[in-house]
Amino acid sequence: MEKVIVKDMMVPLTGFVTVSEDDSFFDAVQALKKAVDVHGGIKSQRRAILVSDKDGKVVGKVSQLDIIRALEPKYDQMDSSRSMSRFGFNAKFISTMFEQFNLWNKPLDEICRKASRIKIKQFMYTLTEGEYVDQDDSLNKAVHKLVIGSHQSLLVTKEKEIVGILRLKDLFEEVCDRLDACEL
Repeated sequence: MEKVIVKDMMVPLTGFVTVSEDDSFFDAVQALKKAVDVHGGIKSQRRAILVSDKDGKVVGKVSQLDIIRALEPKYDQMDSSRSMSRFGFNAKFISTMFEQFNLWNKPLDEICRKASRIKIKQFMYTLTEGEYVDQDDSLNKAVHKLVIGSHQSLLVTKEKEIVGILRLKDLFEEVCDRLDACEL
């Protein structure tokens, strides 16, 4: 069996938009809108931008979901609300939470105006240890991390420096291409 390593499938870090953790919510929204991926001649919106600290080190990510989530700060009052959706709560439970925390009770314009004053570091997704993979690791190991962690991407490192991103999207496309080749 062929040995595919992470480096063979990753997207170099230079291909991603990065913002500072001290930038504003508005800056994050604008950067995410501009983050365009050209793959196979087709433009498609990237799902996240990277966040760096004052030393230029990547310390987090901001996705479209993080932007929407940041509009309603009361989500932070709900323990582990980021991971709750994986457990398949029923509609009644979700509705009760919505009412109990009085979520989204202001006009959207007011919510957006208020959010525009916050800094990216207040709502960015901070990466966990399980979201890193070495560029020389096997693709098998990386796939396992993606599946077990339900991640959309992993940051790829070389000697503890981030050099790229392994995206679930790219892995899925590779699987599709190989399946198509099997059908020939």
